[in-house]
Amino acid sequence: MGVLLRRWRILFPDLTNCISLCQKQQQGCRFYHEKQKRMLLSQHFLSMNLREDSVISQESKRGEMTCKSQRLMLLGGLICPASPGCYHYMPYTVRAMEKLIKVIDREMQIIGGQKVNMPTLCSAKLWKASGRWELMSKELLRLADRHGQEYCLGPTHEEAITDLIASQGCLSYRQLPLLLYQVTRKFRDEPKPRFGLLRGREFYMKDMYTFDASEEAALHTYALVCNAYCNIFNNLGLRIMKVQAATGSIGGTMSHEFQLPADIGEDQLMMCTNCDFSANMEMINSDQRHCPVCKGKLVETKGIEVGHTFFLGTKYSSVFNATLHTSQGKLAPAEMGCYGLGVTRILAASIEVLSTEDAIRWPSLIAPYQVCFIPPKRGSKEEKGAALLEALYDSVAEAVPHLKDEIVLDDRTHLTIGKRLKDANKLGYPYVIIGGKKALDDHSLFEVWNQNTGETLFLTREAIVDLLSEV
Repeated sequence: MGVLLRRWRILFPDLTNCISLCQKQQQGCRFYHEKQKRMLLSQHFLSMNLREDSVISQESKRGEMTCKSQRLMLLGGLICPASPGCYHYMPYTVRAMEKLIKVIDREMQIIGGQKVNMPTLCSAKLWKASGRWELMSKELLRLADRHGQEYCLGPTHEEAITDLIASQGCLSYRQLPLLLYQVTRKFRDEPKPRFGLLRGREFYMKDMYTFDASEEAALHTYALVCNAYCNIFNNLGLRIMKVQAATGSIGGTMSHEFQLPADIGEDQLMMCTNCDFSANMEMINSDQRHCPVCKGKLVETKGIEVGHTFFLGTKYSSVFNATLHTSQGKLAPAEMGCYGLGVTRILAASIEVLSTEDAIRWPSLIAPYQVCFIPPKRGSKEEKGAALLEALYDSVAEAVPHLKDEIVLDDRTHLTIGKRLKDANKLGYPYVIIGGKKALDDHSLFEVWNQNTGETLFLTREAIVDLLSEV
């Protein structure tokens, strides 16, 4: 064997050197990954140097106050203003949004939803055919290409999806119900953008479009999607109201809004104290104070609209000739429904209703990161506790693998623990673990803050691993 190896090196010296170099590079890579395995806050792209007075001046004119979610998201560097009604979404916000989309995807696919992606540029011809080019008027962001063809930046896609279905020929009843959805940017020319992500000109929305053979089947699908929406909000821990609503510019014969009760809400809602009836004020006479169902008392509240569903019937399918073959072999226009969820609005609305005045609280499922570790300040009496906290970080990463990419080490040890704890509040980690004085005791105890309950505990390393295993 030794003879063969010597002959190999003589015959192929360059290849031998190459193999040696690759081995050294692999060793270097292993060292690099070992060194970089911790998620360090100092490496995150954040803009947390904003003072509250500068935040207000960026977003307000003539003393107009911003809402809580807008102020907190700006203070935490979660969003940065780009132009009126448009924002840069910073990495923490993108992480939260991607998690929210996963929650939505899961529920949409449970009921048979199939994900598509349609163009943002929508042809004016389609919108003129449906009559909405004139109906929506100034709400549409319109443009023309070099050939003079008119388009709008899609605020919704009823025309586009129905035209797509029509272009594929007749649907078969065997394909039904057909549920197609997307999560994309939408655009609306808001006359007065306000409240940060709650009312902007550019936003993310999940919009689903359904096709059925009969009105009865379509109403069943409508109920199915509404139930999936309720599941989404229940999973997020958000108390939602499903209220009767007007069909507006989208049209159809039935509509419901999914409202998150909040003082900042722009919708006036009426709800019965005796039964499940609730409706948007626009559906009730202004002087009506008794429930139309049970005659109970109606009380008024405000809400943030985070979802909207419509039973469309054949409003669009008859215009664009989206037809299907029924089980009896007859040709009929598809019975449709459309269903929207404001993705970025849900992010902001959840912060609005869950947070305190100076600390963000996310629904745990969509918090950008689950745990922040804060070691002692460099040069302090407790500095030796830093190594213990880093060892705890490594223990959690190893023992709770599903949290490996969900934990952050705030390595900015030139700052006090108090300053870093304030920053952790701005970003909304559900758990903050601090290596303070008690970490240096014979039986090391780490300070654990549960940000959502306000509870503070002193726990051993083993107890912390057990606690976070349930997250």
